[in-house]
Amino acid sequence: MDPGHRRRAVRRWWTAALAALALPLTMLATSTTAAHAAAVRCSVDYKTNDWGSGFTADLTLTNRGTDTIDGWTLTYAYGGNQKLTNGWNGTWSQAGQTVTVKDAGYNAKIAAGAAVSTGAQFTYSGTNTAPSSFAVNGTTCAGAHQPPVTVLTSPSAGAVYTQGDAVPLAATAAAADNATVSKVEFYDDTTLLGTDTSPPYTFSASNLAVGSHSLLAKAYDSLDASAESNPVGIMVASGPAVVASPTQLAVQQGKSGTFSVKLSKQPSASVTVSTARTGGNAGLSVSSGSSLTFTPSNWGTAQTVTIAADSSGTGGATFTASAAGHSKATVTVTELPASKTYDARFLDLYGKITNPASGYFSPEGIPYHSVETLIVEAPDQGHETTSEAYSYLIWLQAMYGKVTGDWSKFNGAWALMEKYMIPTHADQPTNSFYNASKPATYAPEEDTPNEYPAKLDTSVPVGSDPIAGELKSAYGTDDIYGMHWLQDVDNVYGYGNTPGGTCEGGPTVKGPSYINTFQRGPQESVWETVPQPTCDAFKYGGKNGYLDLFTGDNSYAKQWKYTDAPDADARAVQAAYWADVWAKAQGKGGDVTATVGKAAKMGDYLRYAMYDKYFKKIGNCVGPSACPAGTGKDASQYLLSWYYAWGGSTDTGGGWAWRIGSSHAHGGYQNPLAAYALSSNADLKPKSATGAADWSTSLTRQLEFYRWLQSDEGAIAGGATNSWAGRYAAPPAGKSTFYGMYYDEQPVYHDPPSNQWFGFQAWSMERVAEYYQQTGNAGAKAVLDKWVKWALSKTTINPDGTYRIPATLQWSGQPDTWNASSPGANSALHVTVADYTNDVGVAAAFAKTLTYYAAKSGDTAAKTTAKALLDGMWNHYQDSLGIAVPETRADYNRFGDTVYVPSGWSGKMPNGDAINSSSTFTSLRSFYKNDPAWSKIEAYLAGGAAPSFTYHRFWAQADIAMAMGSYAELLE
Repeated sequence: MDPGHRRRAVRRWWTAALAALALPLTMLATSTTAAHAAAVRCSVDYKTNDWGSGFTADLTLTNRGTDTIDGWTLTYAYGGNQKLTNGWNGTWSQAGQTVTVKDAGYNAKIAAGAAVSTGAQFTYSGTNTAPSSFAVNGTTCAGAHQPPVTVLTSPSAGAVYTQGDAVPLAATAAAADNATVSKVEFYDDTTLLGTDTSPPYTFSASNLAVGSHSLLAKAYDSLDASAESNPVGIMVASGPAVVASPTQLAVQQGKSGTFSVKLSKQPSASVTVSTARTGGNAGLSVSSGSSLTFTPSNWGTAQTVTIAADSSGTGGATFTASAAGHSKATVTVTELPASKTYDARFLDLYGKITNPASGYFSPEGIPYHSVETLIVEAPDQGHETTSEAYSYLIWLQAMYGKVTGDWSKFNGAWALMEKYMIPTHADQPTNSFYNASKPATYAPEEDTPNEYPAKLDTSVPVGSDPIAGELKSAYGTDDIYGMHWLQDVDNVYGYGNTPGGTCEGGPTVKGPSYINTFQRGPQESVWETVPQPTCDAFKYGGKNGYLDLFTGDNSYAKQWKYTDAPDADARAVQAAYWADVWAKAQGKGGDVTATVGKAAKMGDYLRYAMYDKYFKKIGNCVGPSACPAGTGKDASQYLLSWYYAWGGSTDTGGGWAWRIGSSHAHGGYQNPLAAYALSSNADLKPKSATGAADWSTSLTRQLEFYRWLQSDEGAIAGGATNSWAGRYAAPPAGKSTFYGMYYDEQPVYHDPPSNQWFGFQAWSMERVAEYYQQTGNAGAKAVLDKWVKWALSKTTINPDGTYRIPATLQWSGQPDTWNASSPGANSALHVTVADYTNDVGVAAAFAKTLTYYAAKSGDTAAKTTAKALLDGMWNHYQDSLGIAVPETRADYNRFGDTVYVPSGWSGKMPNGDAINSSSTFTSLRSFYKNDPAWSKIEAYLAGGAAPSFTYHRFWAQADIAMAMGSYAELLE
């Protein structure tokens, strides 16, 4: 999510919180480690994006000494006529051919082993030779050794093999800086298959299991640097099979398209493969390749099937390629109007995402956070997943229904989520013991992890839960219908906390496992978390499982606990709204009725996110005991807060249960389209007595919240809290308020500040733009008019079609105290853009915002920029798995960060990793040392350059595909 060419920008700072008993969890955070001390030693990586008459230069400055660099000035010189236009992440100037960059203040300190990035744009004519040397504070920097380049050349992406047959792996590898390649390793995901020490680098992999496999090669050089190839996905079939690629194809009216066919296994005699339409749109037909012959010599050479589209039809058709003694291959072909280029792009990318060989999904069909396993964000491993990913899958399949008319995949995505991410009754067995008049026991949120465990305090009054009774009346159950936020899909940690009631089944359990991480205050970054199961039966951890790391109590009981990320549930409702709208437009509303009804139910329970954590009254709430308990809806702020959570004992014979909301509301989590759908759409109105009315109030309140948080420039600031510091403390004097809630520049998490990521701007404003496009609401338009003008002024479309959008934001001042009848101008609330990015996921969300806004307002600049962003990523950043750009991850120097564990506390992870006062992020996750990308981290921790990764995050790929579909629907 950082810009390519090794220029560091902000990653995605998102997460969802959780609670144990009544203790909240805070979110993801990453920053540099504490400074050490050393003389200036440095290296500079220099990359350009050149379009012939101009270029952008991206420079990554790495501190290779043992002391913090406190203030830096970088100098270098060009040999040609390069002229500076503008720069970022530093103060840039030029005198003749010499360029000087001074730190920007906020990035002045570079800890040992850490890096900062800066960049600029130049014009030139003639040649554009890179500078030969760089200096920092007058000291010449060493050049950075580049790792070897590795490409897996065999097998090809999407190849299918028969179980028992050898899979031939081959790779090319080249070393830089006069080094030599010492060996190449071949991996299946994180499992080492074999090694070759001399070219050509090959390995024959036998006995791969039936299913999908993500293969890669990793090269090492003589200077101890290493790098892995991009992964290649293949399938292993149980027997001989016909192989077709791609399996999703779009053909525009009056045109033709092709897919290839071959066999997975060498036959003993010639085989005829016949391809015919087996269902669907009769406007599509096989024009050539309906009968293809494969011999024992050409069985693996692809032959072409051509599909022709008539001039007027639309919709999908199924084509089946079959042969005697072989498994069939099915290709879905969709006929599109002749003008729908962007729908064709949607289906192209959809096909890559959903191809099992690409590696986005588990064997159960669950979307991973990313194809790659070594990634640390809110999920601390790539094959975890989140409620966010499930919500994006539901939305992606809704868009697929719009384009193709097939709604079975949308319904299937909701069913998958319901099966694996919404706890069943067996997972939450003691809700019947819940007492709505005493929802939970108070515990303060502390500032730093080392202040935990936080003591439970039964003397602090808590309010009553006003919606539990009506929810039970409406749905006939005490159980909560909401997603837990985090899942260990491959059971890497080994808790075996499987959906359906298996509590701590252990490392031998196969399939998804519920887990928790964040739980110790706003300063707890992902690097400082202790992973734990959602059902704690004291089998792992210490004598009290993991509970006494977080809450202080006189005794501890075995218990279950879950946390809902409201933005994900609201996104699922948002997707269901569009499915309802699009299916009805096709005359197929009945196809989605049942699923849309389930979305209404989810929205009903989502109201728990509107409440103060302990159901205390909203407004001027100071002092844990002094702040009065709520008596009903007076405890609701009618905004989407950071989380809601629920839990209880595992003892069904004499149990107890609790529920909490969250006192903190972030601007990036609001979803006015979901509020509109749940209050106004007949198919999505909740069954409860007050659900629709609450969402109607929430819609108004959310729009006011955006207006209150909108800076003088137009960006949306952090949020507000009803519990200052998470313990109802007195806020600083003069703090402005929104309905009595205090302005919080960085709600919920501080490492890094939660208000910095531009992605929250794009995500949130897209929901406002969708609501505006559907209703024409004047309040939404007013917020968008100002926001879009600001965002466009900070966006650059380069002459070659690449782009730069904001990445990290910096804030100052605060909004005026809210006056609903006369809102202030917020002239003292300001935002600046600290750095820029070409992040593809955020660019897609931004493009969708501009698309919906332009469709309703007619704004030409918004329409033009939306198209430019979509074209830029499509034309420049495609690969075999989707659309992605390289990211430099300077924050990965935190793999060695200490994780606070109280002195004297000891326990073990399921795999035997020790938990004690000496624990680190990596020591609690020793599985990372077996990851094929781990050597990159080792090299970085040993003083090497910040590593670069090209990640394929599921949410980002889905967002890009949907951005193409949205543009096709509204503007093409």
